[in-house]
Amino acid sequence: MSIPPLTPYDMPDHPVSNRVDWRPEAGRAALLIHDMQDYFLGKYDVARAPIPALIAAIARLRARCDALDIPVFYTAQPPVQPAADRALLNDFWGPGLTAPDQQVGAGIVAALRPRPQDTVLTKWRYSAFQRSDFRRRLADLGRDQLIITGVYAHIGCLSTALEAFMQDVQPFLALDACADFSLEDHRMAIRHVSRNCGASLTTGQILDALDTATTPAAREETA
Repeated sequence: MSIPPLTPYDMPDHPVSNRVDWRPEAGRAALLIHDMQDYFLGKYDVARAPIPALIAAIARLRARCDALDIPVFYTAQPPVQPAADRALLNDFWGPGLTAPDQQVGAGIVAALRPRPQDTVLTKWRYSAFQRSDFRRRLADLGRDQLIITGVYAHIGCLSTALEAFMQDVQPFLALDACADFSLEDHRMAIRHVSRNCGASLTTGQILDALDTATTPAAREETA
């Protein structure tokens, strides 16, 4: 069974209540653009909600991260995945983009194509941390916060947030810079992160927090 065509829905964009008062800081955070491959976006009508808002929000976050020297990471599933590597994913989702007629969808959507300074992680499981050196890379950069964007919110984005928490990295789900199978699934991911492992914040809240943490007054307070 593969991912079915997905019905349009309006992007949730209102602040929610979080269990913790964490806020991202430019000197601690990294940005993750999760699985924004043409194959996964192709399950939507990309001209309709929530996709235009999704791409625009991620682009805003990436631009601010560039300005603040915040590292940008991507995940992308490889177009060829031997059965032993794909393993149990086959039982849930079939061959996915590794199917011969789907491999052209392996590229990142054109509006968010990785640049030379970005890092692309090969994605093998729901979590970006599985079978990758992501945690070491974050540690090497002195980063212990992760801003999570992309698709799908209640699967890979949520799994990555949970594992980040369990590896002592504060996760921030950019709630209006993610998309999902449905509004119900999307809201579930937002609630789960906000209650159990991190903070679900709007793009505006994240940008405001990053700007606040880089003002002269904030730098003096943390010096």
